[in-house]
Amino acid sequence: MNRTTKKLHEIGQSLWLDNITRGLLASGTLERYIHELSITGLTSNPTIFDHAIKNSHDYDGAISQKIKEGKSGEALFFELAIEDLRQAADLFLPTHDRTDGVDGWVSLEVSPLLARDTAATLAAAKALHARAERPNLFIKIPGTSEGLPAIEEAIFAGVPVNVTLLFSGEQYVAAAEAYLRGIERRIAAGLNPDVGSVASLFVSRWDVAVAKTAPEALHNKLGIAIAEDAYEKYRALLDSPRSQRILNAGAHPQRLLWASTGTKDPNASDILYVEALALPFTVNTMPEATLKALTAHEEFGEALPSNPGEKLAQFAKAGIDTEAVAAQLLEEGVASFAKSWKDLLDCIASKSQVLKAA
Repeated sequence: MNRTTKKLHEIGQSLWLDNITRGLLASGTLERYIHELSITGLTSNPTIFDHAIKNSHDYDGAISQKIKEGKSGEALFFELAIEDLRQAADLFLPTHDRTDGVDGWVSLEVSPLLARDTAATLAAAKALHARAERPNLFIKIPGTSEGLPAIEEAIFAGVPVNVTLLFSGEQYVAAAEAYLRGIERRIAAGLNPDVGSVASLFVSRWDVAVAKTAPEALHNKLGIAIAEDAYEKYRALLDSPRSQRILNAGAHPQRLLWASTGTKDPNASDILYVEALALPFTVNTMPEATLKALTAHEEFGEALPSNPGEKLAQFAKAGIDTEAVAAQLLEEGVASFAKSWKDLLDCIASKSQVLKAA
C-alpha cells in the first residue's frame, strides 16, 4: 500500500479517482488502485466518458451490439455508462459495506442539458438510480437554482446524490440545506433517513479564472482560500443542532468533496490542492495524473490551520469580487458540461456510423 495515499486516510480523508474507462476496468488497473493506492471511490462526468469513448476502441464492440438492438444517442450512452459504473460499484462494495455506507461510492451524472429543468432532472435521477441497481451509486445533480429543489426531492425519494458544480461556501450551504430538507422530510414521514450524499466543491478553476487579474503574490491561492471557507461552513453545519437531530435519527451527514484538484499551473506543485486540503471528514477526488503524482511523493505536508476570511479579504482588496466569480464559474461549468455532453453524443453518433459501415 502506498505510503502517501495511505496517509490521507490516516488524516481522515477519503481518496477517490476522478476517472473511469472500460480499459481501467478490463485491465484490472482500478482494482489495483483500490488495493495498492487506497482508492475508496470514483467519480465520472460527461468529459471523462467523451475522452474514454473517443480515444479508445474499448467501447466499439458494445456500441456495435447496441446499434443492432436499435439503441442510439443518450439511451446508448447511458447503457454504456451504467455497465461501467456497475462494475466499479461492485469493486467498491466491500468498502461501502465495511464503512456502513460512508465510503465506497461511484457517481453517474444526469444529462447536463437538464441543469435548468427541475422536474426533468428529478425524473432522470430517479430513473438512472433505479436502472443502475447498485446501493453505492450516487446520481450527480448540479447545484444550480433549479438543481437545488431536485436535490431535495431526490433525497426525499431515497436517491443518493452527489451535488456537483459548487464553487463557493455559499453555494455549498445552499446544497447542504437542500440535503437536510430532504432528510428532515423523510424523518417526518417515518422513512429511513440514511440516504447518502456528498457536496462537490470545484477548486482549481478559481485560480485559472483569476490568473490574469490576481497579483502575483496571490497566484494559486484563491481556490484554496475558497475551499477553506467552505470547510469552515461545513464544520459549523455538522455541529449545528439541525444536523445533530438528523444524525440522532440515523442519518449519515453529507460529506464535503474536493473536485477539480489537479494542478493547472505548471509552475506550481503537482499536489498543491492535495496538500492544502488534506482535511478530516472530506473526500478528494483526483484525476489519474494527480493520483500518480501523489504516489511519487515520499512525504507531503498536512493542511495547516488558516484564516480563510483574511485570505479572501486580500483578494477583495485586489479588486476581485469572489461572489461574482463564483456565479460566473457556475455558469461556465454548466455550459462546459453541456458542451462535453454534446461532444459525447456526437462521438457516439460518429462511431456508430463507422461501425455500421464496417
